Amino acid sequence: MTIEQKLNDLGYTLPTPTAPAASYVPVRQSGKLLFVSGQISQGPDGITKGCLGDSLDVGAGQKAAELCAINILAHVNTVVPLSQIKAVQKLTVLVASTPTFNEQHLVANGASDLFIKLLGDTGKHARAAFGVASLPLGAAVEIDAIIEIE
Repeated sequence: MTIEQKLNDLGYTLPTPTAPAASYVPVRQSGKLLFVSGQISQGPDGITKGCLGDSLDVGAGQKAAELCAINILAHVNTVVPLSQIKAVQKLTVLVASTPTFNEQHLVANGASDLFIKLLGDTGKHARAAFGVASLPLGAAVEIDAIIEIE
């Protein structure tokens, strides 16, 4: 079963990647590595906005992180077919959160778990998760990635 078919089974379709909102490129390739710029929690219904520990709970944050992961895959798909992903090497997860919120790691699991569901062991990765005061366009979550391709 392809990654796209697995996404469909989970109720998602691979979106058309969005254009950068500032002065950067969405994906940069160096050899077999793709460096995917931060993707915000944007889906078919718009941007998931808010602050974890205030207007959003962990479950909503995990859904927002899933959207970021799907957007990462959409950008990877502009460079190579998703079947050429050899490994998700690293994710950096930024979570808009209150100073007392300390479950950024659980929010990040939304993306991590999705990559593992879609890619199996290939989707397992190193990761960092941080709480931040705010993110571009009011997004709840932003994730960048390093993806190794064949």
